[in-house]
Amino acid sequence: MRVSRLTALAAAFAICLPALALADSTNTNWSGSGEFGLANSTGNTKSLNMDAKFKLGYEDDTWKDAFFLDANRAKSSVKVPVLVNGTVTGETENYETTANHYDLGGSVGYKFNPRSYLIGAARYDHDDFAPNRWQAVASIGLGYILFKDARAELSVEAGPGYKRYQPQTYTVVDTTVTPPVTTSVTPPVQDEAIGRGLVNYKLALTDSASLQETFLAEVGSQNKYYQNDIGVAVAMTRTLALKVAYENRYNSNIVPGTKHLDSLFTTNLVYNFGKTK
Repeated sequence: MRVSRLTALAAAFAICLPALALADSTNTNWSGSGEFGLANSTGNTKSLNMDAKFKLGYEDDTWKDAFFLDANRAKSSVKVPVLVNGTVTGETENYETTANHYDLGGSVGYKFNPRSYLIGAARYDHDDFAPNRWQAVASIGLGYILFKDARAELSVEAGPGYKRYQPQTYTVVDTTVTPPVTTSVTPPVQDEAIGRGLVNYKLALTDSASLQETFLAEVGSQNKYYQNDIGVAVAMTRTLALKVAYENRYNSNIVPGTKHLDSLFTTNLVYNFGKTK
């Protein structure tokens, strides 16, 4: 029996949560959060959107580690042209997947002192509708905490890395023949050395509201990838919060039928666990 990617991701979240609860109760150096948002529409229009995020971190006097898993999937009613002998004769409405993206990875940092550390990071990104169907990145570098107090923290990381990615499959229509011929083109897998940079900023706006922004850059000679995530969370209890976030992902090189920039706005319920400030 075939298991869908959405089912597999949901199972991964379900498996992780009990283990995290155990870690929360036995080791105060662990902390993290789980987010979930859902929007469902029926009637004259039909759509379903699911967004889930999971973060886990560990920090003591020697180690500074972080792991994450993000997933977003959407289905909606879309109008599809009806072709007869290569000619559009009308349109029909189909209920189709319009977004399918997941991203997972982590980093392990070894502290030289309270401010500076050696960092090794890796991530894998899959998106059925982005310029790159998948991309895998591994890097090593140095990190430095520019400042950290009870209200704010700013850290930066930089170093070399290696990236492999698969450009999205696209179609080419030859209109010089009758009827027109459509050909599917799958570009070859690309790989290159890159420079990786990460900036992470946290700010307590009030006793119950906080802001976090993360900027990631993976720059190579063939492709440049930038991602910026900014979100504001408002605590309802010690562990539960509401969060609004805005994410932008940019690829410098694209294939026909795709755009450079993908954006995602979410409103999620957040469960926080582990040590708190």
